[in-house]
Amino acid sequence: MAEGKEDFSHLPERLNGLAELAENLWWSWHPAARMVFKLLDRREWKASNHNPDKMLKQLSREVLEKAEKDKYYLSHYDIVMSEFRSAMSNCRCDILDYDQPQSTPIAYFSAEFGLHHSLPFYAGGLGFLAGDFIKECSDLRVPMVAMGFMYPGGYLHQLIREDGWQENVAQVLDRDAAPISRVFDDQGRHLIVRVPLIEPPIHVAVWKVTVGHVPLYLMDTDIEINDPWNRLISARLYTGDLEQRLRQEIVLGVGGSEVLEKMGIAHSVLHLNEGHAAFALLERIRDRILAGLSFEEGAKQISSTTVFTTHTPVKAGHDIFPFQLMEKYFNSFWPALKLDHDEFLQLGIHPEEPHAGFNMTAFALRMAGFRNAVSLKHGEVARRMWQSLWPDKSEHEVPIDSVTNGIHIPTWIEPKMELLFNKHLGNSWLADHDNPLIWELVDEIPDNELWNTHYWLKMKLINALREKSRRKWKNDHPSSTPASGVFLDPDVLTIGFARRFATYKRADLIFQDMERLKNLLNHSRTPVQFIFAGKAHPADDPGKRILQKIVQLARDPETAGRIAFVENYNEQYGQYLVHGVDIWLNNPIPPKEASGTSGMKAALNGVPHFSIADGWWCEGYNGKNGWTFGENISNEDRDEADARAIYDLLEKEIIPLYYNFNNHGFPRGWVKIMKESIKSTGSKFSARRMVKEYSEKYYSKALKNAEAFES
Repeated sequence: MAEGKEDFSHLPERLNGLAELAENLWWSWHPAARMVFKLLDRREWKASNHNPDKMLKQLSREVLEKAEKDKYYLSHYDIVMSEFRSAMSNCRCDILDYDQPQSTPIAYFSAEFGLHHSLPFYAGGLGFLAGDFIKECSDLRVPMVAMGFMYPGGYLHQLIREDGWQENVAQVLDRDAAPISRVFDDQGRHLIVRVPLIEPPIHVAVWKVTVGHVPLYLMDTDIEINDPWNRLISARLYTGDLEQRLRQEIVLGVGGSEVLEKMGIAHSVLHLNEGHAAFALLERIRDRILAGLSFEEGAKQISSTTVFTTHTPVKAGHDIFPFQLMEKYFNSFWPALKLDHDEFLQLGIHPEEPHAGFNMTAFALRMAGFRNAVSLKHGEVARRMWQSLWPDKSEHEVPIDSVTNGIHIPTWIEPKMELLFNKHLGNSWLADHDNPLIWELVDEIPDNELWNTHYWLKMKLINALREKSRRKWKNDHPSSTPASGVFLDPDVLTIGFARRFATYKRADLIFQDMERLKNLLNHSRTPVQFIFAGKAHPADDPGKRILQKIVQLARDPETAGRIAFVENYNEQYGQYLVHGVDIWLNNPIPPKEASGTSGMKAALNGVPHFSIADGWWCEGYNGKNGWTFGENISNEDRDEADARAIYDLLEKEIIPLYYNFNNHGFPRGWVKIMKESIKSTGSKFSARRMVKEYSEKYYSKALKNAEAFES
């Protein structure tokens, strides 16, 4: 198989490496590589929305010829290209003692991947976790191939109406202006693969995103050979139509497995990132049956080489499909597995809800040999939720382990903060960032330097929101301008809240007592301000009503311009927020936060976490690196009590500490918490620690199991 891309023949020969670099997302987590493109033309870099693939197509020959003669530019270009090619040539994975560059024995399946805002194949935390995971696997040379969907319509493009209601606007991805390539078959045609055993037939076109060492293959059903309804399968993430959702998951799991087989990419270990791709298990078992095994023998092999990660303790987050839909689409599949109708459906039945339908999480937990939750707390919750699958075991014996999520440090450390760390932690800190001792050197950073860097990032955030507001004011609704951040003050304590607008995340909790909140917002000497961002699912009207409420309050003159809402929040503005606010607020109803990685990203950049005791914060909070609240409260009294705890902590601890400036112009006590926030996050909650833990606990064992079956 080959890959294809538009012609970059207009590039001068001296700079032809730009095409190679633009087509590998390695540049997205290496600031020096991004600078290679930015130095060509800063205006075009900004106009392309930091997308080098798109930018190179728009650059004039004159700009490129000028760069070709610029000694300073060529020096920077040569250094980056040398580093890039050196990184790509080293394929040895030390943590798995593996050194076979042409082999990719681990396949990682996920419904979404958050990699960069030029590739909108994500809805939220699950996607960014997947993106961070494969980036770190690239850095550690884990032999992996990834599989997902190429959603032309992304998740949703958010437009806030005059009345504050969220509308979903169609915005189709320009595939030819993104860092994504067609995969060609042996005849030089775009590779088209038929999903096996599904009638009427469904076909997928295959695309590729190169993420450092990790190839990510994406399937697209929007092709002429498909029926109109089938063409829409990959249109958007998480469609609300249950049958279409089932078809998506069939294509992801069964189709994804078939794509890898057609491309000759053999994998012996499967890692399922949530249950959306769990049908890949069936296709792997079917392959074993075709090789002569029974279902039981095939299932045993597949179980011992499959890792399943569950991410949600929220019941509604687990897909359950009616039996009649399963019968409609799998009536020719279960005979191929040598199962009858009832044996097949039993694979996905939850013992506590046997008539509810085919439960994808129950199916994956039952069939996978390695199972994990995404934090210690979530592990406790998951074992309690799914104990009925193992009726002979006590709750603590349920075989669901945990690996706490982590973040990809090179992606989420702000370049200005990285320069500060280079200066005081040493230039090699990033290469060794999972070593806890490295982070103790944060104490050596002069307080004023850390504070000045943070203030610069805060100004960067506010300026970005003002520019976004200016563009909207120019092209859209002037009345929305007050809510979009134009009145934010960099000298005011700024609290960030950015996540999906699901009701259990309680984005409006801070508005429980409006009079008390207005006193905080309008205080003459120590005011606070809030920045909200996020999207509600297109079918989630309760979530949309919470969002509307916040937008309307942001437009209310009585809040004095101290509340802002960031419309159409994406990865780019996520970066601005986690780098630039003063506090990161998180207040879901526990125990519904499985992990939560946005707070880790903020904490890494010196933004303390202010959170309910749930998810990663149960492990992250040490009494010195932020604030926690909400323990031992019954759900009946939850909202009022938690809101009161937030107000109390703000009034008695957080606000006084923030505004206690010394004679040198910064709050020394606050900076102390910032440092503790960085120190307690950098190693313990890094994707490097996470990937090493997966490799030690699961991958190494699954690979040995695979070798035993193959020998």
